[in-house]
Amino acid sequence: MKTNSLLKTYMGFTIIYLGLLFFNLEGFDVFMKPVLLPILLAAVAVSEDFSTKKILLIALTFSWIGDIILLFTDKGELYFIFGLIAFLISHLVYIVLFSKQQSTRTYSNKVLFWVGFVAILSYFIFMINTLFPKLGPLKIPVLVYAIVITTMLFFAFKGSLKWSIPANNYILIGAIVFVSSDSILAFNKFYAPITQASFFIMATYCVAQYLIVAGILKLNSNDRNDL
Repeated sequence: MKTNSLLKTYMGFTIIYLGLLFFNLEGFDVFMKPVLLPILLAAVAVSEDFSTKKILLIALTFSWIGDIILLFTDKGELYFIFGLIAFLISHLVYIVLFSKQQSTRTYSNKVLFWVGFVAILSYFIFMINTLFPKLGPLKIPVLVYAIVITTMLFFAFKGSLKWSIPANNYILIGAIVFVSSDSILAFNKFYAPITQASFFIMATYCVAQYLIVAGILKLNSNDRNDL
């Protein structure tokens, strides 16, 4: 029950935070952003124990560190790189998290698997071909990051074919939205400015984190209807 209340609190704070971003109320959003993920961390911490609970907490912690670091990107490019590293680690931990989830179904639809695989690979090729000429000295770091987030998405997709329903859909959609958030950030920074970029980046990011956390908790809960 505490977990459910904390998840609702997170969404409430997220709506307020996104409102501040949307209406460009500068200054206030900076104070709210560092508060968001700790609420999700608390929701996971008070949930019933499960085998991958610590892994989820580690992934969220590195995301939170990335959130904090990226608040200072206006002070230098180094902050962006360190933020990138924090989120890179977070995505790597998410890959481990997804790979360790228990399978509850078997899938035999090879066509669906290969359609998903090709779609994910196509996304990766499109992003690299579009952004690579614009990256300058950040080519290698961004390439590594793109490989990792694409791999994270693949593991979420692969897992969704064998995890219980509807938790699998929560996690898969969360991973897709997470990749969308990173993609908007990359396009805005390296390709062309996007109107209300901060709002769309954070809206997709906050929703993604919520869906992944809710999905993992639901997947590992004794009562899967509780969340």
